[in-house]
Amino acid sequence: MEIPAVPRRAVAMEQNAAEIMLTLGLADRMAGTAYQTDPVLPALRESYDRVPVLARQYPGREALLAEKPDFVYSMRASAFAPEAAGARQDLAKLGIPAYLSSNDCENQADIPATAEFEAIFKEIGDIASIFGVPDRGRTVVAGLSERLEAAERSAPRDLDATVMWYYSGTRTPAIAGSTGLPATITALLGVRNAFADVARQWTEGSWEEIASRDPDVIVLADLTRGGDGDSAEAKKRFLREDPVASKLTAVKNDRFIVVPGSSVDPSVRSVTAVEQVGQGLARLYG
Repeated sequence: MEIPAVPRRAVAMEQNAAEIMLTLGLADRMAGTAYQTDPVLPALRESYDRVPVLARQYPGREALLAEKPDFVYSMRASAFAPEAAGARQDLAKLGIPAYLSSNDCENQADIPATAEFEAIFKEIGDIASIFGVPDRGRTVVAGLSERLEAAERSAPRDLDATVMWYYSGTRTPAIAGSTGLPATITALLGVRNAFADVARQWTEGSWEEIASRDPDVIVLADLTRGGDGDSAEAKKRFLREDPVASKLTAVKNDRFIVVPGSSVDPSVRSVTAVEQVGQGLARLYG
């Protein structure tokens, strides 16, 4: 991807992309953002409020082009679907370069087998370089790296525990498999992923299958979008009331750890998920 000049009117297609740009101090280079899924990080709230919000979810092609962007940044391939911004190749023909995170891709075969923190740090460095602020990128990455190492060191060691990551839904819950960031965090903290044999970032589980695996701990993604089983409290209510889920070891022993929903996707929030899960394991197991 060629960037002919430092972008001045960038559009971040969703909140995680926007927060990376804002963390790098690039609010004045942003013509717009979209698709807010969680409350914005408090440290970024003021700068986020200075950026026009183009759509509740993804802006369509016409709405995007009306802002005269010179760069489009997304962490999800769905941002470049026909009903959203349109294909990156088509934007390139208009002289608008578009950056897509390595964690997702239009061609599923090109998505890495695992989501690694090194890829997040590289992406932050890429964006910093594109906008001519490489020193800011190095500073941000250094701070995140220090926090990640500290979170790994402070987590309990040699735990004989199985963890299930529960993202959303009740009838067909979205559960983390072996290729996404939750699997990486689980391995870093020395515990086992209940669905490590599923080679997908997320899979639709059944409560009968979950019961057969009977996780020791359930990590709940706290989502604010208002869908079925989105909030952590809604998940807890369901788990405690459902005839099958209520019999799970984790539910009977109240072994829940809550993380913001946006932190389980690669972003500047992801180290926070490591910290919170590590702290939660220490609380549950002493």
